[in-house]
Amino acid sequence: FFLSSFRLMQISEAEGKSEALPPTIHKIIKGYNKYLRPFFGDGPVSVGMSLDIASIDTISEINMDYTATIFLRQRWTDERLCFDGNKSLSLDGRLVEMLWVPDTFIVDSKKSFLHDITVENRLIRIYPNGTVLYAIRITTTVACSMDLTKYPMDKQTCTLQLESWGYNINDVMFYWTRGNDSVRGLDTLRLAQYTVEDYFTSVSEAVYETGRYPKLVFHFELKRNIFYFILETYVPSILLVVLSWVSFWISQSSVPARICIGVTTVLTMTTLMMGARTSLPNANCFIKAIDVYLGICFSFIFGALLEYAVAHFCTLHRPISKDLKKAEEERNGVLAAVANSCNVTDSIKKIDSNKKSKASISGKKERSKHSGWSSPMSVMKRLFCIFDCFHVKNPYHIDNYARFSFPLSFIIINVFYWVYYLYF
Repeated sequence: FFLSSFRLMQISEAEGKSEALPPTIHKIIKGYNKYLRPFFGDGPVSVGMSLDIASIDTISEINMDYTATIFLRQRWTDERLCFDGNKSLSLDGRLVEMLWVPDTFIVDSKKSFLHDITVENRLIRIYPNGTVLYAIRITTTVACSMDLTKYPMDKQTCTLQLESWGYNINDVMFYWTRGNDSVRGLDTLRLAQYTVEDYFTSVSEAVYETGRYPKLVFHFELKRNIFYFILETYVPSILLVVLSWVSFWISQSSVPARICIGVTTVLTMTTLMMGARTSLPNANCFIKAIDVYLGICFSFIFGALLEYAVAHFCTLHRPISKDLKKAEEERNGVLAAVANSCNVTDSIKKIDSNKKSKASISGKKERSKHSGWSSPMSVMKRLFCIFDCFHVKNPYHIDNYARFSFPLSFIIINVFYWVYYLYF
């Protein structure tokens, strides 16, 4: 009894709503079943789509997504909604609940919402031949896989994919109404950090375990504006490197001044490197171009500090003239001893060869003994040669070499860096 009463109340309520409609709309809606798609049993229904990009609010490298506000328009033909006349009917958006609409959804959407101020931003328009225009205003956050290897000289290609949730290709077919011109608004769009270089549309199919579904894809390519990063990161890092070279023109006896410049530039560069990573993912599996450049600058700054440490060490241990002569004499004496030991070894070898027939056992022992002495002497001789190559006769010339080598190498590395990341 209660179930029958409830059904009668629903039927009376629906009849009341339909009677409140104008005669033309009441005639169209009468006997209409919104749970059945158009051309049910006679092939798929074709749904044309077009987009207007109102704005792209944020593009996040940390979350790898973008947030956009779009106007989505869908067109299809429903033979059950044909009526006599030559004018279209614009209906209230709330009447959408009484009609069949495609179950379109955004594939990579993280969160979306339909605008409802002051009313739900939906439009429904019916034409005499049964064509239905359905438009909605959506703000959606869509995932975009980004390759930040060349950041901030990178280009990102993002997509907006539209699919049917429940109707497969046997029930619904999607198509762009005007090809690439189906998407508008990007030509006049102004982004804070990017420039829209190119965009195009494509039609494909999504294959899942439950079947094949229609799919429309909108591709757009974003190029990052590097001018902001040049002023914010690259120019300060270059100036810090140049500032570290000032210590090469300061006397080596001015220890506080040179240490202060070296330590200050190292700490400032460390702070700059930390600030450059605040807007980037904390954990990623690729090295970015800005990380490479900041690492190069940090290496040059740290190298300038080490250069003074080496120069100051050589200055403190620089021998006076007498000590230098004494050291040379001692070195020559050691080398002479090495030569004499080699001659003695040769003579002993000759004696051992003459007495080989009488005392072969004792000769073998002598040769092994002297050969054991000769090998350490040869090693010492080679070490003296190596030390002579790295010996700095005048430690004050180290700064002169650094004044030329540091700027030249930094310029060469910069040329390779910018050519590689801009053209390859």
